[in-house]
Amino acid sequence: MAKTTPGEFVAQVRAETAKISWPTRRETITTTIFVLIMTTVLSIFFLGVDQILGWSVKFLLSFAS
Repeated sequence: MAKTTPGEFVAQVRAETAKISWPTRRETITTTIFVLIMTTVLSIFFLGVDQILGWSVKFLLSFAS
């Protein structure tokens, strides 16, 4: 593995940073809204599944007593 000097390292980091394609403000806002909506929808879905499973377990356990 080749050794690099601190100056070469900084130059390489700057070169790589220049290659980054940053999202626009609109893309960031759109993606954030999408993530919030999907998180809300999935949380409601899993709440419903949890409630149904809880009720079914309570129903089945009621036969044991």
